[in-house]
Amino acid sequence: MKRVIFFLALLSPIVLFAQKKDKAALQAAATITAQDMQKHLYTLAGPDMEGRDTPSPGLEKAAGYIENHFRQLGLLPGNNGSYRQYYPLYKDSMTSASLEINGTAYTLNEDFQPLPGNYSASLRFSEIVFAGFGISDGELRNDYKDLPVTGKLVLIMDGMPDGYKPSVGGFSSPASLNGKLNAALSRGAVGVLIIHSNFPRRATAVSGNWSLNGFKASQSLFGCYISAKVAGVLLGSEPESLIQKIKANAFAHKPYRGLTAISYAKQTITATVSNVLGVIEGSDKKDEYVIITAHYDHVGKRSDGTIYYGADDDGSGTTGILELAEAFMTAKAAGKGPRRSILLMPVSGEEKGLWGSQYYSENPVFPLEKTSVDLNIDMIGRIGSDYLNDKDSVNYVYTIGDDKLSSDLAPITDLVNKTYLNLKLDRKYNDPKDPNRFYYRSDHYNFAAKGVPIIFYFNGVHADYHKPTDTPDKINYPLMAKRAQLVFYTAWEMANRDEMLKRDMPLGMPPGR
Repeated sequence: MKRVIFFLALLSPIVLFAQKKDKAALQAAATITAQDMQKHLYTLAGPDMEGRDTPSPGLEKAAGYIENHFRQLGLLPGNNGSYRQYYPLYKDSMTSASLEINGTAYTLNEDFQPLPGNYSASLRFSEIVFAGFGISDGELRNDYKDLPVTGKLVLIMDGMPDGYKPSVGGFSSPASLNGKLNAALSRGAVGVLIIHSNFPRRATAVSGNWSLNGFKASQSLFGCYISAKVAGVLLGSEPESLIQKIKANAFAHKPYRGLTAISYAKQTITATVSNVLGVIEGSDKKDEYVIITAHYDHVGKRSDGTIYYGADDDGSGTTGILELAEAFMTAKAAGKGPRRSILLMPVSGEEKGLWGSQYYSENPVFPLEKTSVDLNIDMIGRIGSDYLNDKDSVNYVYTIGDDKLSSDLAPITDLVNKTYLNLKLDRKYNDPKDPNRFYYRSDHYNFAAKGVPIIFYFNGVHADYHKPTDTPDKINYPLMAKRAQLVFYTAWEMANRDEMLKRDMPLGMPPGR
């Protein structure tokens, strides 16, 4: 009986919380309105922002809009006197490429074409090692059997031989370009020439993609596609019959003589983009933090000028942060500021690979061990496809990740929701077997990977997802405001409770991301 009484005593504060609404929280949350959200979103997802690509002038305009909003509300700059946390990006552009065999120079795009990569190289070889189709697939097939290729230039055929069925399909297939490059690289090869039938080829872009990592622990394998004409010189065969001979296994897997010189030169350009950091300083627990994130970038515009507006993805989450900033500052002005400090941080580069949140997680302004939670808002303005005909279509939100890292997360979310809003909280995407892998696809993941408890708020995908038609006129603003209020009330509880969230559960990540 004592145990029961003790258990009830422990529960009583929670029950009381669940039954009593905080008047100050209600007054602050009332500032989160559909009208204000519409005003902000029509600016953030308007034509002037040009789809907010990372990097782009439109992204910088959006960052400026967010910074000005934080400054006008009186939020403190979150990065040593600045509202920005800048980070560099890198992009390589090919300046020249050449291929010469036995003193004969070959023509770019007509006879050879470098594989996209981050390398600069000038390599000279006295021989090449022919490895058939370059496939290594366990006991099924090993084209490298007994071949010494460490430090060598390897010659392989594109595609796969007749009758071979790879053990794994798609990008991971041993017969894919990725599989073949990995097989050569793992055996110590320094370069690979891949015979391809479709020469001459159209010129590819000489400029690569932007990358967060300009310096790497290891470099990609150097490689080129080459024509049957070039391969014929190396293997001593007429080009017209070369590919058929390879398919018929007419060439031994061994080294072949051939004085081969390959040169590839590039230039690297850099750009700088930023996360935007606004802080509401706490009171007695100001050295502990609640972080609220959303990504303010999207995918930009096409070469024909078509804009991907990104109203829901993630103009909606960014707008939510702007409204949460106003709500918390309203409470602070009334003498009801948070106990813990709150960092409101719209991040950039999410669409390119969670860049902004990755950079912050690796270069945190505030200690991650003192960060109680990250609440991440990514798409809260629409009704997802699965709910279009559901009775809860205008009264739901997906909550993802609250079953990991902290046993406090889900109970707090449920109690906050029951007390203030009574939305349907759909947790279907917490399933580790979820084929969409949403848990790994937004900025909260970089915090979770560092051990910070997270909740990801999401409305699900819809017909306009990642299309130019994701525009502000299609947003359900009352529903968007209701979801943002849920984040506010949850953050309010996280910021004002006596203890930081427990970190008492494993992340439970499946292999890979």
